[in-house]
Amino acid sequence: MSPAASPAPHRILCIVGARPNFMKIAPIMAAFAALGDKVQATLLHTGQHYDVAMNHQYFEALGIPSPDINLEIGSGSHAVQTAAVMHHFEPALDAADASAVLVVGDVNSTLACALVATKKGVPVIHVEAGLRSYDRAMPEEINRILTDQISDILFTTEAGALDNLTREGIDASRVRFVGNVMIDTLRLNLPRAIKLPQILEANDRSGFDHAGGYAVLTLHRPSNVDDPEVLQKLLQTVRAISDTLPVVFPLHPRTRGMIEKFGLSGLIDIPQILQLPPMGYLEMLGLMQDARVVLTDSGGIQEETTALGVPCITLRNNTERPITVDQGTNTIAGQDPEKILEIFRDVMAHGGKAGRVPEFWDGHAADRIAQELCVWLDQRRNAT
Repeated sequence: MSPAASPAPHRILCIVGARPNFMKIAPIMAAFAALGDKVQATLLHTGQHYDVAMNHQYFEALGIPSPDINLEIGSGSHAVQTAAVMHHFEPALDAADASAVLVVGDVNSTLACALVATKKGVPVIHVEAGLRSYDRAMPEEINRILTDQISDILFTTEAGALDNLTREGIDASRVRFVGNVMIDTLRLNLPRAIKLPQILEANDRSGFDHAGGYAVLTLHRPSNVDDPEVLQKLLQTVRAISDTLPVVFPLHPRTRGMIEKFGLSGLIDIPQILQLPPMGYLEMLGLMQDARVVLTDSGGIQEETTALGVPCITLRNNTERPITVDQGTNTIAGQDPEKILEIFRDVMAHGGKAGRVPEFWDGHAADRIAQELCVWLDQRRNAT
């Protein structure tokens, strides 16, 4: 009697669209590869972030395999970009004959691909589900809510996300608490982090005085950079901070453009504010690791600073990652200069919030995702 043939691998189409996705997909692709013949993972890049050099830098640094499919969508308004991804993704999905589509995070590509897949009857897996800022003025919030509603399996980064999902009518049986894949990537790459002295040398800025430590600043959200009054107040606040602690400021292209458009360059063209081009992942990791404080409007950086134990001041009025405030090192400051400076002075005087690393932020979230997903897909296959 001949032995039974091994079951065909589960074909999972994994989607990335923008740089925040890259850090999330890297450990997932590695976890799938470790399963051998059980899973055939295909990587599709929508091209929502279209800076070829920057994308290559991230893929190479994080060890992500080159995308099997690249839709090369490019920029556009939210509606134009979402529609373009849907239009180009549908034939790619048809050709892939996928068992499931896996999306990560909350960018336009996440929602667009999830919509196409669910309308075609292909199961949708959402990694980083259940996060809520409860601010529907943020396009990402809309993407999160709608993606979660149409997903078949929802992998969460923190236990509290389940409450958000069940309040929205999502059955708890669809939810799996697995931890944070961003922290998988951070822990794996921490030994390779590129520190400030190397960055200064590479950018010919070795004269920047950081002997007493430094702060890191990132700004990119439209609510902070598109309004000239808001941006001016934030930059004036950063300048005041730089009188106490020098500031390293990797400038997002959009932010640089707005600073120039509004004539605000003079506020930061001073020796104690180091303006840098956009940094790769390993460079940002090294900058944050040794910083005395990080000021940011990025959700991912709130998580990374908590994992690193570095005080974080969030320049937003809310966060979709409340665990970084409740358990981590993050403090919400909003856009009020006095509040920002008050929190900063407290960090300088007392070291800021000590915090602790949340549950399952242990470097093994992707392994849990791969194992849970295989069990679920096996059950679906056996039920048909």
